[in-house]
Amino acid sequence: FKSLEKENIKLRSSILKKYELVGNSQAMKKIKSQIEMIARGDSRVLILGEIGTGKELVARMIHSLSPRANAPFIEVNCAAIPQELIESELFGHEKGAFTGAIDKKIGKFELANEGTLFLDEIGDMSLLTQAKLLRVIETQKFQRVGGTRDITVNVRIISATNKDLTEEIKKGNFREDLYYRLNVVPVYISPLRERKEDIPELVNYFMDEFSREKGWRRKKISDDAMRILKNYDWPGNVRELKNAVERLMIMIPQETIEALDIENTGIIRN
Repeated sequence: FKSLEKENIKLRSSILKKYELVGNSQAMKKIKSQIEMIARGDSRVLILGEIGTGKELVARMIHSLSPRANAPFIEVNCAAIPQELIESELFGHEKGAFTGAIDKKIGKFELANEGTLFLDEIGDMSLLTQAKLLRVIETQKFQRVGGTRDITVNVRIISATNKDLTEEIKKGNFREDLYYRLNVVPVYISPLRERKEDIPELVNYFMDEFSREKGWRRKKISDDAMRILKNYDWPGNVRELKNAVERLMIMIPQETIEALDIENTGIIRN
């Protein structure tokens, strides 16, 4: 039993390492302390921030530090699923519910029971699905598409968007009542251009990660090269920076990455 407990602690710490937030700027310190407080409770969370800032990472950290950590973390990208399929994706369907429903399908709500459901890009959800989601939040019950039996779940909902939902409400694209249900605890992730002091730490973190996971030789980066990376605004945020580091590690054969290498690889857009 003791060895199993030790293994469990080791596994949890490796999961937390995988989903750690890198950076020691004031903005990052604030988010890290917010995450710790939010994780203790069970309230719904709305994560706001531009594309590439790490909204999924924050959601995973909240889950992995919460009492639900050993239960499933299920993600749904509301923007990636066609509107005619999102209901079946969320709530599942019975065999024969519609053309092509050759088997019964368990939906994401059911899969996330006792755990966390992460609704990414919630601002892209249709008004019809929003109405159904609101009803599930209020009752914790739903029916599969084509089903007649109520299914009860216990799920913590964390949602995220890069849209201004108050603007979407004004335009008639998002339900105000749903917004208030989802936005119990808001978390805002600032863009990378507002916390440039985190860039050197992020660059080194990604280099370590690539050399560990892909077996690539760890490279050094000159002060001038780091200065260029630090001065750039990174419109694609942390995701764009990670891609840039990967490209530099692939394209630069020598051990130290210089300023000229950054210009030559074209990762900085004018």
